[in-house]
Amino acid sequence: MIEPLRLKVRFSDCDMMQHVNNAVYLNYFEEARIHYFRQILGIDWDWKREGILLRKNELEYLKPVFLHDPVEITVYLKHLGDKSFTLTYEVRVNQDLRTTGTSVLVCFDSQVMRSITIPAKMREGLNRIPLLLEQ
Repeated sequence: MIEPLRLKVRFSDCDMMQHVNNAVYLNYFEEARIHYFRQILGIDWDWKREGILLRKNELEYLKPVFLHDPVEITVYLKHLGDKSFTLTYEVRVNQDLRTTGTSVLVCFDSQVMRSITIPAKMREGLNRIPLLLEQ
């Protein structure tokens, strides 16, 4: 079981309305991806030859997150294709759902500048991420 990412809201994450600015959630999702990839691939993965590119992000803001809220981000696997996959995110504060999001990622070899088939070890790791159950 992969533990959700727990993070502390930084003062600089907040806007004049005193809640986390909408653009900051993309950074939170990136931190969550890094957290999950470290657990499924380790720290010695060759991201230049077997990397990923972000193709698309979608977010839905349900309720605000404030400075001292204890944030927990869970990542789910929504779709696993040949060269791409889709992750979804749930941002919660004390189990209360605040924001959801989706990212489409494409496997990419930056040395030859083209998309690649999802590497076997990455596919195995992605299969360790819980599947999103449609709500």
